[in-house]
Amino acid sequence: GSVRITSGTNQRLRMFAVTQIAASFLLLAGAGALLATLIALQQTATGVNMRNVLAVHVPLNFERPPEQTLPLYREALRQIGELPGVEQVAVGTIVPWREAGQFFDAQFSAEGYAKADGEDDPRASFRTISPGFFRSLGVPIIAGRDFNADDRSDSEKVVIISESVARRMFNNQDAVNRKLMWTDPVMKFIGISTGGRRIVGIAADLDDENIVPGPKLTVYHPMEQEFGGGRIFVHAQVDPYTLVTPITKIIRSINAEQPVEQAATLEDVRAEVLAPNRLNTMVFGGFAIVALTIAIVGVAGVLAFSVSARMREFGVRLAIGSTPSNLLTRILGEGAVIAGAGIVSGVIGGFALLRFAGGFLGNIEVPGTLPLAGAALVLIVAAVAASLMPAARASRVDVMQALRSE
Repeated sequence: GSVRITSGTNQRLRMFAVTQIAASFLLLAGAGALLATLIALQQTATGVNMRNVLAVHVPLNFERPPEQTLPLYREALRQIGELPGVEQVAVGTIVPWREAGQFFDAQFSAEGYAKADGEDDPRASFRTISPGFFRSLGVPIIAGRDFNADDRSDSEKVVIISESVARRMFNNQDAVNRKLMWTDPVMKFIGISTGGRRIVGIAADLDDENIVPGPKLTVYHPMEQEFGGGRIFVHAQVDPYTLVTPITKIIRSINAEQPVEQAATLEDVRAEVLAPNRLNTMVFGGFAIVALTIAIVGVAGVLAFSVSARMREFGVRLAIGSTPSNLLTRILGEGAVIAGAGIVSGVIGGFALLRFAGGFLGNIEVPGTLPLAGAALVLIVAAVAASLMPAARASRVDVMQALRSE
């Protein structure tokens, strides 16, 4: 005897397939959103020359006074600058992106700046650089000049500010030659003068903390006046990695105990910072592919089951004049309806899930239209493809055999 297939069984199977599609939709949309974010991050312009610039950690020994440390960096810059293939070499405070958040932002003010009642002084990043730092990284100086050999410890205290500082403090008026001073109480404890410093230049913003650059308040000091460097940047005309060994040799010849670490081009530093995003995208993508496969098998299985159960119905339809192509379209349509129901359930379930999770995790970003539309399209196509075999089988029913099957 043949197995009796009830409409209730068929209904339950359809519900199951709809649930599988809904779960796949959520995973595919999530993977799509992560991928879109990753591509956007990789394509974001950083405003920095990344390929030809090698960053090397030459950590400061904070137990020694600057006058004992400075000669090491001075001599290192001189000798590295003479290496073949080196276009420019400079000292900076942090390696962009890799060392985000390692230095505090301090309060400052400027000559002629009036703050609103109850407003705190703005905060800026404190950076120490040597002359040529901006040229090394390809950051333009918009007004005034770069630091030079005359900016020594015994000469007038000077600073270069980022464009955002000029806009914030001087409202687009000429900031060069105005005075800027640190007002943060912390400065007393770390031995940094709160006296006025003359602004000699304005550089384009360099957001060395965020992968997607935003406006950045930064105040740069010449290395000889406020030392807090410890990173050497080498702009090379040759493959920057070929310079690692000679640079290490130079620094060790000046001071045998000086560590030299983590040499990498800025391009590779950025890739390293993006690595967790890449891993998340791959893992999520893997889950999405598995879910998609299960959903396709589910839809194909439900429709195959449905076709087996309805052989007699199809025989009758063909006997009363329905064409095989009508039956084919009908079954493909059923596959598309299952996919559509799954996608709608996925959207509703996804928003419910976001609201629930938002209660614990704060605001969670919703995938944009493109990942959602992409996920929906992939699932509709997959469901229709999964319906093809059962549909073809239904359209090839032998009328006499089907009518005799009861």
